[in-house]
Amino acid sequence: MASEADQYKAQGNDFFAKKQYDDAIAAFTKAIEASSAPNHILYSNRSGSYASKKDFENALKDAEECIKISPTWVKGYTRKAAALHGQGDLVGARDAYEEALKLDPNNAQAKSGLKSVDEAIANEAAQDGTTPDMGLGGMFNDRNIWAKLAASPKTSAYLADPGFIEKLKRIQQNPAAATQEMMSDPRIMQVMAVLLGIDITMPNGGTNAEEAKDTPMPDASKPAPSSSSPSSSSSSKAKEPPVKDELKEEDEDTKKKAKAEEEKAKGNKEYKTRNFDAAIEHYEKAWDLWQDVTYLNNLAAAEFEKGDLEGCIKTCERAIEEGRSLRTDYKVIAKSFGRIGTAYHKLGDLDRSIEYYNRSLTEHRTPDVLMKLRAVEKEKMQKDVEAYIDPEKAEKAREEGNALFKAADWPGAVKAYTEMIKRAPGDARGYSNRAAAYVKLLSFPEAVKDCDMAIAKDPNFIRAYIRKANAYFTMREYTKCIETLNDASEKDTKHENYSEIETLRSKALSARFQAQEGETEEQTMERISKDPEVVAILQDPVMQSILGQARENPAALNDHMKNPEVRKKIQLLVAAGIIRTR
Repeated sequence: MASEADQYKAQGNDFFAKKQYDDAIAAFTKAIEASSAPNHILYSNRSGSYASKKDFENALKDAEECIKISPTWVKGYTRKAAALHGQGDLVGARDAYEEALKLDPNNAQAKSGLKSVDEAIANEAAQDGTTPDMGLGGMFNDRNIWAKLAASPKTSAYLADPGFIEKLKRIQQNPAAATQEMMSDPRIMQVMAVLLGIDITMPNGGTNAEEAKDTPMPDASKPAPSSSSPSSSSSSKAKEPPVKDELKEEDEDTKKKAKAEEEKAKGNKEYKTRNFDAAIEHYEKAWDLWQDVTYLNNLAAAEFEKGDLEGCIKTCERAIEEGRSLRTDYKVIAKSFGRIGTAYHKLGDLDRSIEYYNRSLTEHRTPDVLMKLRAVEKEKMQKDVEAYIDPEKAEKAREEGNALFKAADWPGAVKAYTEMIKRAPGDARGYSNRAAAYVKLLSFPEAVKDCDMAIAKDPNFIRAYIRKANAYFTMREYTKCIETLNDASEKDTKHENYSEIETLRSKALSARFQAQEGETEEQTMERISKDPEVVAILQDPVMQSILGQARENPAALNDHMKNPEVRKKIQLLVAAGIIRTR
């Protein structure tokens, strides 16, 4: 007969299949509450239900609880990744999928999820968060913008208004905002006219409150000068801006920029064919013709691919310096910092690489650079761990830990064994010894984790299995205790630990089916009769046949006990009181 938790779980699965996610969540919640011990599968199922209804916050919480209960179960990490992806944390989702693939490199779900996240990251990096500027970007990022506005009598007075200056700077950062600003402030239209070299007439006064207060137009309140007044005519001519000179200068700038773009295009073509020397030459010409930091970034990229990492770093530093003076978009400067980080990574200077990746993210946060930063940080951590390894010092730490353990200084022993683990992370004894110290400190979950690590390092380390089983026994997790002892028996091929394993197994079986506090004998037998494992054994046709033979001929049971699997099942029935030995 299925347990109450199993019944709720089955209901939840049925609701999920019908896409009734709220009902599924309710059923899985009841199953979790009815379970005698934390069940990672139930939290995983509820996480999937939450994710299906786009409640990624609760989906993430359940996925993390699932991982906490069973750190080696792959699906917990794919659940976490899916929830993070749903929240928009692409880097976090990628990390979770990578953790899943560490546990199971061939897991199809993790591979598919990782591919999906990588595609999303690539799309985000390609878009780079920019908004089409309708061709206004080049105009407002003209390096001579302030000089042109100051030289024109139509806009020079605007520069005395700090608020208007800030408005122009905002447009430089987001040229697409110019259209909106133009609707609320006609001065933007006048600025555009001056930058384009065209003449427009602004109305006197105006209804815009900001214009009336801050930007009186030149001579707007004065009568037009008489054409018969020589002095007025002369004065007016003297104050007129050199329109032809400005137009000529702008025409020359346009030609220079066009030539620079031609050189950039040639450089890109050479770059794609991996002719980096020629690409560098074209990018340098482009920069000489027109100071656009993008050309320097392209130049640095070519130097990087060529293998001139020091040259790449210097060019990027120059791009940052020039970019600051030219008030270049922070996203472009961020790319310069990021490329320096990549160059230092290639040079093996991980500290400098991390520094410059962080500086790039300070300018502009992108998933691409954040992923590179995470990768370098992991690499540095691994190298630091490897640099700390020292077998001789590890042995000294083990001896110190043993001495402290015998002196009943359990915290000191934990500290010493931790040092041993750092000095020799591949030695299973360090984890096993620390587990023993944790047991003395009554820190049983930590002891179990250390035993798992010891077993992962050395699957044949029987002592780690026995310590783990003892921890479960003390925690009254008798089923897990018995399962661990079964694993130990399989590994103990020489039966060197047979007596210890069987003694503990017998104790765990008895404790599992003994009467609980305040429980009558009838209640105990009812609980035992509903135990899933007992029910499964009694419903097994093979076991039914063996038990039938035993009823007719008790001696036949001894022959069946030679089979390890049958022996385990019979021992469990004996402990449960189903089979009487006398």
